[in-house]
Amino acid sequence: MSLVIEQRGPVGWLRLDRADAMNALNAGILRPAIDQLHGWGGDASVRVVAITGTGRAFCAGADLREILQPAAADGKDLLDLGTQFYAALRNFRKPLIGAVNGVALAGGLEILLACDLVIAAESARFGDAHANYAVLPGGGSTAVLSRRLPPNVAKYLLLTGETLTALQLHSWGFVNEVVPDADLVARVQQLGEALAAKSPLVLARLKALANAALDRSVADALLFEQLESRAHMHSHDFREGLDAFASGRQPKFEGR
Repeated sequence: MSLVIEQRGPVGWLRLDRADAMNALNAGILRPAIDQLHGWGGDASVRVVAITGTGRAFCAGADLREILQPAAADGKDLLDLGTQFYAALRNFRKPLIGAVNGVALAGGLEILLACDLVIAAESARFGDAHANYAVLPGGGSTAVLSRRLPPNVAKYLLLTGETLTALQLHSWGFVNEVVPDADLVARVQQLGEALAAKSPLVLARLKALANAALDRSVADALLFEQLESRAHMHSHDFREGLDAFASGRQPKFEGR
């Protein structure tokens, strides 16, 4: 298997493990990743998921050599699997953290576009790179990149195929934090545990509201927020949070 799956307390880790191929996405990564995301989605013991890579790359995108191969026996070629994979990432209700250990290109960058938070090692570099091989994106670069970066920066990445540093993308807000390479995993685990201490119901609803607001007018987004806020008042976690605040104790959230 080209994917290492691990659970560290409340944080599930997916580590792309094809270091010799810069963790390029193939069926050996995509199939188990799709299954694991679906499984963790219904697993209350996993409250946050982090994605990282092995070696000098986070992910160099799709394995172009495998794209040229005929469809697998089950009829699912790499493009089909990629579509399912990115949908699983975008539809994942729990917080997703991209832990960028190295180069993130093309489909690797598109993984990060589906993540809620991005923590990068100082040595990490980011690029779209599809144009370098006359390939069009299929995981979200043209649809989402200009929503996460100034349009001219997004177009620079799309059109030139060049890479930018973690510090550059931090200055434009794409990367949340830049940390020393040796501290990346520990920092992401720490952040994941901090998120896991909060109500999983609230985190899921906050994520859904924030994502939905991107495609709504401000007036519609405000109305949706108000309706969801009123409905949320009937939840266990809402009552538990207020009771814990009034009692001066730590809340015990159950996600309901």
